[in-house]
Amino acid sequence: MSPAGQGSLPADISNVAALRSRLADHGYLADDGLATACYLALRLHRPLFLEGEAGVGKTEVGKVMALLLGAPLIRLQCYEGIDATQALYDWDFPRQLLHLRAAEATGRAADAEALEAQLYDRRFLIARPLLAALETTPSVLLIDEIDRADDEFEAFLLEILSDFTVTVPELGTIRAATPPVVVVTSNRTREVHDALKRRCYYHWLDHPEFAREVAIVRTRLPEASGVLVAQVAAAVQGLRAQDLFKPPGVAETLDWTQALVALGAETLDADTASATLGSVLKYREDQERARRLDVGALVRGAVSGV
Repeated sequence: MSPAGQGSLPADISNVAALRSRLADHGYLADDGLATACYLALRLHRPLFLEGEAGVGKTEVGKVMALLLGAPLIRLQCYEGIDATQALYDWDFPRQLLHLRAAEATGRAADAEALEAQLYDRRFLIARPLLAALETTPSVLLIDEIDRADDEFEAFLLEILSDFTVTVPELGTIRAATPPVVVVTSNRTREVHDALKRRCYYHWLDHPEFAREVAIVRTRLPEASGVLVAQVAAAVQGLRAQDLFKPPGVAETLDWTQALVALGAETLDADTASATLGSVLKYREDQERARRLDVGALVRGAVSGV
């Protein structure tokens, strides 16, 4: 990949500290490890592979990178059964059919070879996220939750990311003038093959420690009282220490705080916590376990340790 690939770093970002500061300017409070990973991925022109529990902020990295670089964000959401037509390109068959009927109506359908060339013209090609990222300069390509796709799609993706070219049989080879910045995320519901990870800069993204989680919530929800934010973050930290089916992520901390603010709460008590668990825990079994806990003890323990 050329030095221009992955979007050259802005002139004012000469080191990790500067990048971390710029990320904070856009509302993303990264720790040293993540800021270093982002810096090296951009500096070395390599895709950034982020793995970790759901809700720790992996997807937001792609979004904030786009803001920081002033580039459009192109997102490919992976899912079971996704294939090239959903990710790369497809032909607009309804428009092709209309064109064919118009040609027949005007007597221009006699030359089959010429008509076929018209039908497979670039104007009828639908660019899915991967092709759109190749054709948009500059851009940030977010490949979200690659672990949800199957092995075949992962192998296909590996080929595309190797040289950022794609061959459309009817049109030829399309090559990115400037390869996009690539952020790949995985919730680790399955192991992603080493071949993909080797081509990326890898970083495991964990839940933030208490003080940074408080800072994140204060940044995103400045209308929430400092006491409420600290109590919610402390309660979430305590919940993560439990044997839950789905421990809450930072996204749930934000949702819970936002719900409490909407209710006019200034502090978190046991009754309010129990009534609003749907904002932070998404499984009935986890909610039942949480209601058996002493929320006050969770809050007091975590806050007193700061």
